[in-house]
Amino acid sequence: MAVSVSVVLLLLVLAVIYLRNGGLKISHALVCALLGFLLAGTSMAPTIQSGVTATADVVSRLKP
Repeated sequence: MAVSVSVVLLLLVLAVIYLRNGGLKISHALVCALLGFLLAGTSMAPTIQSGVTATADVVSRLKP
């Protein structure tokens, strides 16, 4: 759960930055959000979740 909340917050921050810089329009942000909600309800959701979790594990093991 903590990984998904972190990813959501990261994506939210990126979306706000893009909106402020003019690189992302409101309509694009809404389409991306709807796509995320629709993907969460499909059979691909567990695969996406495991991929995000694996990526987060790899990134957390990196040492600067």
